[in-house]
Amino acid sequence: MLYLLDANILIDANRYYYPVDRVPEFWDWLAEMGNRGLLKLPVETLEEVMLPRSNRADAVVEWLRENLENVLLGEEVRRDLVELVTDEGYANDLTDAEVEKLGRDPFLIAYALVDVVDRCVVTNEISKPKKTRANRHIPDVCNAFNIDWCNTFALIRHLDFRTGWISN
Repeated sequence: MLYLLDANILIDANRYYYPVDRVPEFWDWLAEMGNRGLLKLPVETLEEVMLPRSNRADAVVEWLRENLENVLLGEEVRRDLVELVTDEGYANDLTDAEVEKLGRDPFLIAYALVDVVDRCVVTNEISKPKKTRANRHIPDVCNAFNIDWCNTFALIRHLDFRTGWISN
């Protein structure tokens, strides 16, 4: 299985659970899983994480720069799949403002749609099936296309992340 990471996986991990400077084992593990071909970030996700924003953690950007060759998905998106995801997953008559609100989510889902048997989207978004149009969440769009999805904690279980804490 190839796990495709949403931007919020890295951002939330650093912000809430596994700060780069406090839990470097997590980030080393991510890099190793990327090196083994088990998880990757599409270029569009990478760009989203690296957008200059005041709330963006510099440590994650630096980590990405250092580990780019391990975690970057080396393929180009299929535009036909992005259009399919946008039209059938969200709506076929989105306004420009709605398309902007989607951000890079349709790209992430399109990469997973290339192989729904062996690809899984990893996102911290929560399913909210009543949401419509540009307000739909990644899990619900994935469900519409029979794409597996999970969150950070499921990824950790699936790929068996562990740390060894030693008391001094």
